Amino acid sequence: KIQKPTMMLKNKNIILTGASGGIGKYVAQQCDAQGANLFLISRSHDQLENQIKTLRNLGGKSASYVADVSDEETVIETIGAINLRCENKIHVLINNAGVQNPIGPFIGNALKEWKDNISINLFGTINMTHAVLPVMRQNNYGKIINLSGGGSTGPRANFSAYSTAKTAVVRFTENIAVELRKDNIFINAVSPGAINTSMLGEIINSGKLAGAELAKALEREKSGGDNPQNIMDLISFLVSNESDGISGKLISAVWDPWDDPKFQQLLRSDDSIASLRRIDNKYYYQK
Repeated sequence: KIQKPTMMLKNKNIILTGASGGIGKYVAQQCDAQGANLFLISRSHDQLENQIKTLRNLGGKSASYVADVSDEETVIETIGAINLRCENKIHVLINNAGVQNPIGPFIGNALKEWKDNISINLFGTINMTHAVLPVMRQNNYGKIINLSGGGSTGPRANFSAYSTAKTAVVRFTENIAVELRKDNIFINAVSPGAINTSMLGEIINSGKLAGAELAKALEREKSGGDNPQNIMDLISFLVSNESDGISGKLISAVWDPWDDPKFQQLLRSDDSIASLRRIDNKYYYQK
């Protein structure tokens, strides 16, 4: 395994959406501990304030912003403010903001909720990416990480909006990765695993509408779910210079041997590995 230096992200300017809770909370704390300058974005002012209090190294260039990533004008304004603060050097964007609802059979879903889901999960990622790319291209370097999973590798009954949006995020990632190769900008999607966040509570509270996932959610509530350290370490790797050359991939924090140098080289050299395509008899790379 890679031995990760304590301050491997020192002086990296990192924008993180969905920063006030769930996976965003863990990622912010890890990046903060590893020396990054953080620009935290969330729709919740109170939760964002609570998150800031937990960070040990927040200071200097770091700042927080209340913004809705589904609103293009707000995103442009927010990125403009961040760009000024970090002096035209945006190194990393982590698109973590997301919502899960509506839960239940598609025929019973309120289409407004469905569209809201797509607006945040997909267009939030698109808006943020579109806003940071001019700066990254100017600097001829950048890293973008998009949170996926949750149905992007296979059908997920009763979670049609979430799974559709997250699948689209993967294909968006693959397309943009090809376009950005010449610009030295690397973009990847990550599947975090079954981490217990507020989304677990949403599944449990939805009851029978969640279908077969209800029993799985109740079991996860007891067992504690997957260790969030897996996704934290994967994101640290993808943010760092160690992952340069890896782009356009969907990587599982739990199931892929992403910390194996041989697998990393395969990610760099084989376009078909860890991509969204027809897969027979497997979902992730098999050792």
